[in-house]
This record gives sequence, C-alpha cells and structure tokens, in this order.
Amino acid sequence: MSYTALYRKWRPTAFDDVKGQDPIVKTLKNQVISGRIGHAYLFCGTRGTGKTSIAKILAKAVNCENPVEGSPCNQCPVCRAIAGGSSMNVVEIDAASNNGVENIRDIREQVQYPPTDGNYRVYIIDEVHMLSVGAFNALLKTLEEPPSYVIFILATTEVHKIPVTILSRCQRYDFKRIPALTIAARLLQVTEAEQVDIEEKALLYLAKAADGAFRDALSLLDQCIAFHFGETLTYDHVLDILGAVDQTIFSRMFRAVIEKRTKDCILLLEEMVIQGRELGQFVQEFIWYLRNLLLTQTAEDSEGLVDMSEDNLKQLKEDGMLADSSTIIRDIRILSELSNQLRFASQKRILIEIALIKLTKPEMEANIDSLLERIAALEARIEDGLPVNGAGTFGMADGRSSGFLADGGSNVSEARSPQMPDPSKPHPPREVVISPAQLEDLNLIRNEWGNIVRQMGISIRPSFRDTVVEPSGDNCLCIVFADPINYAIGNRPSVLGSLERFVEEKYGKAIYFKTRQRESGEPYDTIYVSSEELREKIHMDISIEED
Repeated sequence: MSYTALYRKWRPTAFDDVKGQDPIVKTLKNQVISGRIGHAYLFCGTRGTGKTSIAKILAKAVNCENPVEGSPCNQCPVCRAIAGGSSMNVVEIDAASNNGVENIRDIREQVQYPPTDGNYRVYIIDEVHMLSVGAFNALLKTLEEPPSYVIFILATTEVHKIPVTILSRCQRYDFKRIPALTIAARLLQVTEAEQVDIEEKALLYLAKAADGAFRDALSLLDQCIAFHFGETLTYDHVLDILGAVDQTIFSRMFRAVIEKRTKDCILLLEEMVIQGRELGQFVQEFIWYLRNLLLTQTAEDSEGLVDMSEDNLKQLKEDGMLADSSTIIRDIRILSELSNQLRFASQKRILIEIALIKLTKPEMEANIDSLLERIAALEARIEDGLPVNGAGTFGMADGRSSGFLADGGSNVSEARSPQMPDPSKPHPPREVVISPAQLEDLNLIRNEWGNIVRQMGISIRPSFRDTVVEPSGDNCLCIVFADPINYAIGNRPSVLGSLERFVEEKYGKAIYFKTRQRESGEPYDTIYVSSEELREKIHMDISIEED
C-alpha cells in the first residue's frame, strides 16, 4: 500500500477535530443543528488553516443521515461516499485551472438537477480569486438565487481579489493563523499515534516554523521523520533539516553588530554558509529576533508577546540592554530592505555581507537613524573621557568644539568637571558661588543632561541642541537655548512638565526647570562652586547673596 502524507492522513474529518478555529466551527455547527444553512459561504485566510477541510466537513454534515451535534457521523453511506470522493453531490473545483466562463456555465447547468442522495448539492470552489472577470460575472446570478438544494463554498487566500458583488452574496468567515502552542499540541498527538520519538523543543520549533499553518507543520514533521527514520527527532536534527539557525547565533551576531566587530559578523556568516544554512531564512529570523528585542524594551508585558523559553527570554533581555530602540529599528530597516532584495538575488551572501557592514558602520549611511547612532557613539566617547577624531567633532563659529549633538547631547565642556576651565579660552572663566544644594542639583543634571535629553520624544529632542543648564535658585535650574526657534519649542509648559516628571522618577529629585534664550556674546564657560569649596581655596569666610 502506498504511503499517505501526514497532512492528508490527519486531515480533520469532524468539527471536533478542527483546532484553532473555534468561532467558525461553533457557528457552522449551530447552523447545521438549527437548519439555518446559508446558500453561499466564503472561507478566506492563509494557507493551511483549515478552509478546505472545514468545507468538506460542512458538506458531509448537511448531507449526513445521522449527524451528531452538528457534526457528520462519518459512518453512513453518504459520509463515506463524500470522504472517498465518489459522491455526485459534492463537487470540488480548482479555480486555478478551471477559471473560464465555460467552467462556470457547466456549474449553472448542473445545479438544475437535485441531489440523488442526501439533502444538498455542495460546490467547493478552491482559490476562487483565480476566476476570470467573465467567470465571476457568470457566477453572480447563480450565486445570488441558487436552488434551495445547492450550497456554494468559496475558499481563497487572497480575499482582496474577490469582487464586491461576490462578497455581498456570501457569508464570510476569516480563518486565523493557528497559535504555535495549538499546533505543537496537535503535533504531539500525531507523533504519539505514529510512534515517533521527538523532543518537546523540536516540536515547538516545528510549530513556530509552520507560521500558523497546520498543513505546513505536518509537512515539515513528515520531512524530518523521513530523514531521521527510526531515531529520536531532536532539536538539532530539525535545525539541520530546515536549514534554520539557533537563537544563540543571533545573540552572537547581534553583539558583534553592536560592538562594531565587522570581521566577527562576516566569520559568523561564513560559519552558517559552511553548515548549509539557508541565508534568506537567516535574514528573516534575524529580523524576528530584533523584533523580539524591541518588544522587550518597549512593551510592559513582553513575555506574552515573545514566544520562547525562559532561558532564551533571559538572554534576549540581556541583549536588549546593549542598544537603544532607535538602533534596533535601524537594524530592522536595513535587514528588511535586504530581505526584499534577496528574493531575486543570485549572490545572496554578498548582499548579506554588505548589510552587515552597514550595520557595524553607520557612517556609511546618511539617513537620520544612522546619524543618530553615530551621535550616540560620540556622546559615549565624550562621557568616557575618550578623544573624538576630527570626523566626529562639531565646530562652532568661535572655533570651540561645541559637542551640541543632533539628539540633544550636552556641551563638551560640560562633560568635564564644572570647576575645570576650558583650555581653549585665553581668559579664565567667571566663577560664581552657589549653595551646596544648588551645586549638587546642577552637577547631577549637567552630568546626565545628554542621557536625559535622549529619553525625550523624537519630535522635541532636536530642539534641545546647543543648550546648557545653569542654577536658578533652590531646587530650580534654568535651560539656556542658543536658537530662538528651539527656545519657542522647549519653553512650552508641557515639555518642561514632562522633563520635571522624568527627573523626579529617574533620579528622585524634585527639580523645577525654567528657560531663557542666550544673549549675544554670552559665554558658556561659567564655573559654579559652592561656598565650602571657595572657603577651602582662600581660607576665609564667604557670604552668599540671595538672588
């Protein structure tokens, strides 16, 4: 006896066997029980979600001699004839190869004859969107007013191609993708019945790789069983057969990208090529990995959105702390563009290598997210006290290095100690004495000013370029703007309120902020010292005047 593929052998034969489409199943069962059966149904959804299977079950249910709670008994002669494909009352038509007007005219002629056995003649038209315009027009009249014993069930994966005149004549049912856990549970039943030993981790990966389609999951399982027949099917076996990549590879690749280790990225790609991994699938899964990273950063309850084990989720959260959201979004953009190019590329490896170089060298691109990443790298070097090369400095009219960054970074002179004079100045800066509490608040905010501004919304963040912070009384600081347009934006109460709330939540300080515009020729290098520091320097009592 010839072998039957798993997806055919385990096709559902009753409504209770259908998993993952509970609302549709319940509605159709109730229609059969109550006798409120429609004359035209439209089943739409992605491949392998049960459209044709439910259509056949419904065809049996409406003709079954002994239905059980709306489901066919699968024992009566009518059910057996329909299941065996010998019934004259159920006609399956593949619209991909029978899409002409003549084919629809044949149906119109056939519907004139009542069923020989059973109650209904059922026409199942698969991939109905492939019908020609003339065929759709020929179907309209029959679809609108068919004989009482005729039921049309139309199935399609591209519902947007169905004319509105057809849609309005059908009861529409949208089939959803099946959750991975539901697919895994069904695969477990199949493997137990087929006496196949398989690891739970391998089952979960097969369910995830099926992308919501039961048929795809069973086909992949069939392929893996055939390759390792008689052996325990392990997670590594599944990865080898499907050409997939383990998550640890993505973690290593992501860390190499963030740390700008271009050579290591290329070597990791070389490793996957040697192992025979499918490069297009690698790119798609890497995008999915970055998506999960982004969710762990932005979503409050990311555990419910990321389908993976506890160990992998822990590793994912650790990786997510290495880069900000804008960097990850840039990486996703580059890889998504690459994924579209790979569809028609003959040199996939070269295109992927170019994309990895772009990821590790943002200076190669001139778009805004690449510039933001370069600016963030410069800020990090400045905060660490490292020198910045000539290509990374930002000059001002007076020749000083301003360090006013596009995303609102602080002045380079502020990265140094507030008491350290700027060596580029011919004259020593002015010193102003303030209270210790004011100096503590000032030093805290100045040291963190670049990080604070980077947390602000992308729409207002550029407005805080070329800004410095100065004291303005107890628990109050003043933001000095150099540009009048930026000052008009940053002076809004809603902006200052958000800034005050962020500082209080992040640093536990109730600090109020004022704003003013920098006057022409006003220096930025004023040094603020406390009375204790000045007293230690000159060994005399100091009196502080009130503002």
